[in-house]
Amino acid sequence: MGIFKKLGWYFKQERRRYGIGVLALLLVAIVNLIPPKIIGSMVDAMNRRSVTAHKLVIWLGILLLAGVGQYLFRFAWRTQIWGGAAKLERTLRTRLFWHFMRMDATFYQKHRTGDLMAHATNDLNAIQNVAGAGVLTLFDSIITGGTTLIAMIILVDWRLTLLAILPMPLLALMARRLGTHLHSAFRDAQAAFSRLNDKTQESVSGVKVIKTFGQEKEDAEDFDNIVDNTIVINRRVNFIDSLFDPTTSLIMGLTYVITIVYGGYLVLHGQITIGQLVSFVAYVAALVWPMFAIGRLFNILERGNASYDRVAELLAEKSSIVEPKQALTTPAAGEIRYAVDHFSYPGDDTNALVDVHFTVPEGSTLGIVGKVGAGKSTIFKLLLREFDNYNGEIDFGGHNIKDYSLDALLDSIGYVPQDNFLFSTTVANNIRFSSYNKSLDEVEQAASESAVHEDIQGFPEGYDTAVGERGVSLSGGQKQRLAIARAVINAPELLILDDALSAVDARTEEEILENLRKDRAHKTTIIAAHRLSSVMHADEIIVLEGGHVIERGTHSQLLAQNGWYAEMWNLQQLESKLDKDSIAKEGGQA
Repeated sequence: MGIFKKLGWYFKQERRRYGIGVLALLLVAIVNLIPPKIIGSMVDAMNRRSVTAHKLVIWLGILLLAGVGQYLFRFAWRTQIWGGAAKLERTLRTRLFWHFMRMDATFYQKHRTGDLMAHATNDLNAIQNVAGAGVLTLFDSIITGGTTLIAMIILVDWRLTLLAILPMPLLALMARRLGTHLHSAFRDAQAAFSRLNDKTQESVSGVKVIKTFGQEKEDAEDFDNIVDNTIVINRRVNFIDSLFDPTTSLIMGLTYVITIVYGGYLVLHGQITIGQLVSFVAYVAALVWPMFAIGRLFNILERGNASYDRVAELLAEKSSIVEPKQALTTPAAGEIRYAVDHFSYPGDDTNALVDVHFTVPEGSTLGIVGKVGAGKSTIFKLLLREFDNYNGEIDFGGHNIKDYSLDALLDSIGYVPQDNFLFSTTVANNIRFSSYNKSLDEVEQAASESAVHEDIQGFPEGYDTAVGERGVSLSGGQKQRLAIARAVINAPELLILDDALSAVDARTEEEILENLRKDRAHKTTIIAAHRLSSVMHADEIIVLEGGHVIERGTHSQLLAQNGWYAEMWNLQQLESKLDKDSIAKEGGQA
């Protein structure tokens, strides 16, 4: 019953709704006492040979009214109790969704997508069942059982009633023992479902990679192993759960034996009538549901309890990114001063950044280059406040970025990551994702700036073309340019391009960069790239290696230093020349 205590905050909030529902259940139970009594009276009348048409009409009328009453009162409790359960699910689903929105990058490193989906679906459904079927089963069994027992005592015989319910304490003992085992079993089952859900999500998302490397058989075997393990765990749940019904049937069988034996004895000795015995048997039949409901109730409660604990643990996790109480709400703008002494990712003792210091005046462009893993994306993650656990300070417009509200900071930044995520909607809606009030003209302007407008015009439905899940219908270059259009449509104070031009050709790259230089003449831009032509026009370029700044200066200054930058520039120029010669040779042969 601990789950009801855990959900006490909700039941207190919705006490009127559940009060009406429980009252309707009570009225249903009272109305349900009428048919057995009428049947018993009819049996006694037939035994006395005193049945008349008038009496029969009255009895049938009462039964009809009882049926109508049952319908109305059942409709009332269904509306209130099931409505309350649906509202709880909506409340928890909303709370969990916003929790996901507020959590930091560390949270998503710790929890896999499939596991989070299992919490948001399977676990919440189990909790909803507590507020719906759980509440119904608990009160219906208590009310139905209680009113039936009272009717048995008052309308039939208290001695017969007392003997008939003697086996029932055994049911309570059984339910308590099995319930303890069910809780741990259900928790294991929910965890197994999370693993299965995560594997399914991962395999579907990575199906192209799986096929490319010919790993279909191996992945299917891995999936089968997880399924087999889930089945084994659920068999334990089913084994424990299946013990409720036969145990309940055995106990109810003992009740029927006592009723028939002792009730027959009372009839033979004239202490009750045959009609009362018939009514009593009907009342015992009415007790079957409350008895079986105990098994069902423990099933629902233990599932819900295990799921609530899992969801509560998730909701209890706190983001390390905290806004100050008196946060700046004005949009960030101005010079950027980046001074990080050292930073390492949570759980990693290796420094990802060491003594990274630079200043980006408002309206200027900074280029960041270096080998893979040098720390380029890490610089951006700190600037976007994905992590705050660094030694140093990052200022934007003369204020520490930690002093801004997240909305004020992030609304001032347009970010194009290496891995471009597009949503399963139209091209236009992907571009105006951050501002759905943008007109089609503004969308087209952003697309032109990112050199993707002509491509879009060639799509089957133009800007109304659906891009598919994660932009599956688009090429890598088209996805990159759509992501750039999405970032520039709001003309952010700071635009960050994190290797965002890697999938476009040199001519398109130059066109995009020229458009950005013209349209963002008074706004700040930071470009990280492997292709040095992307940053050659930057006001300053820094070269990273192992999280350190090893070179800095303009393009010409870095070439004069004859270091890593100059070496890579010469190599890339040679590769470009070879590519042009190869194309020219193929054209001549044609």
